[in-house]
Amino acid sequence: MREREWCPPWPVDLTLALDPHRRGTGDPTLRPAPGGAFWRTSRTPDGPGTLRMALAGGRVAATAWGPGAEWMLETLPALLGAGDDVSGFVPGDDWPGVLRNAARRYPGLRIGRTSRVFEALVPAVLEQKVVSTEAWRAWRWLLGRYGEPAPGPAPEGMRVFPEPEVWRSIPSWDWHRAGAEAVRARTIANAARHAVKLEAIGGSADADRLLRALPGIGVWTSAEVRQRSHGDADAVSVGDFHLPSLVGWSLSGERVDDARMLRLLAPYRGHRHRVSRLLGLGGVRPPARGPRMPARDYRSF
Repeated sequence: MREREWCPPWPVDLTLALDPHRRGTGDPTLRPAPGGAFWRTSRTPDGPGTLRMALAGGRVAATAWGPGAEWMLETLPALLGAGDDVSGFVPGDDWPGVLRNAARRYPGLRIGRTSRVFEALVPAVLEQKVVSTEAWRAWRWLLGRYGEPAPGPAPEGMRVFPEPEVWRSIPSWDWHRAGAEAVRARTIANAARHAVKLEAIGGSADADRLLRALPGIGVWTSAEVRQRSHGDADAVSVGDFHLPSLVGWSLSGERVDDARMLRLLAPYRGHRHRVSRLLGLGGVRPPARGPRMPARDYRSF
């Protein structure tokens, strides 16, 4: 067991900082605890680790277990957004002031980084072209089946992300049982072959080039990964089903497509993902026009 206290220079909100890394309420790698604390697991460069974080008097009190304990404590500030430079972000005169209001409401928003590319890639691939509940169900099933028990006194059911070799060895029938069809399974298995190279990448731009060179990984998936692994505050999830409507309705009062969304976000280059997150928290969503897309269950096919 290892411990650390960190005093952030801004008012950290653990829920706000960690929510992008949580894949549904039953995520076996990230769990809230009573009193506002959070538990998180990761397969670090040193091995599996478990981290507990809690706020105490403006400080973050952290305890870690497992071979990866030191690494998790060392990277704690980055996870919570210490490397995020917000100095150049100035909300503009958008109509009707939605972004300005969101920025005032969430002054502690920071884009954190996990520094674990493959851990961010697998759930992003599972979320390709399906509703979140379907992807999260697959994530829970696969981690429950193939993940390792979390080191230390973690809550029951928490698991550690499997080694790349494990992802490559998952048989087709277990992908089927998880609800992930063959295309997503092949994409993950192929990316696992390049996991070492992915983890060695430094900057977000280089990560984007390598990720998009892999079969089955496009602009949307690359952005979703880099937002989390690299803390890229400018990575826009182009191709997202909901994002253009959210951005368009919040910044212009109308529905827009991807091209128009990018034009609306252009004044915030360097912070376009930050803007998207703020609008997701305090933006205006367009009125619904029809029923939501239902979650599919490939296990019945």
